[in-house]
Amino acid sequence: MTCLMTTRLNPIAELGAFQDRIGDAGAIVSFTGVVRSRSGLGDVLSLHLQSHPTLTEQGIATAIDTAHARWPLTASLVRHRIGEIGPHEPIVFVATAANHRRAAFEAADFLMDYLKTEAIFWKKEITATGTTWIEPKENDYKDRARWHARTETTKCTE
Repeated sequence: MTCLMTTRLNPIAELGAFQDRIGDAGAIVSFTGVVRSRSGLGDVLSLHLQSHPTLTEQGIATAIDTAHARWPLTASLVRHRIGEIGPHEPIVFVATAANHRRAAFEAADFLMDYLKTEAIFWKKEITATGTTWIEPKENDYKDRARWHARTETTKCTE
């Protein structure tokens, strides 16, 4: 399940609701990303995120489908903020559930790498000294490339 949100994201409530619906999974992994308060330009006043609602949601849904095809997940969830977001506010929440931890960890990592490098978002950081468009960094692309290099899926038999 995926959702772009213009309202404040509550990771604790999202995780609780996710846990309530996952059934008999033995592992839940979640990640919450927050807006940093400092950048190379100084104190961050806010981060402005724009998306193409249809294309962004479709891309995230395809990444989720890929994760479910690649790992034996029982459930997944992606929530992402758009609009104006202040420092320390949650910007993204990803949760995965599986019978075993490795699949849940790898799938959550895969989804975050997708969101950092391929999801259709335009990010603008606003500081007291000006604004800067945020692009993925070289390491973000290296992280994403790991998944293209791997063809095997995690098979858990513990």
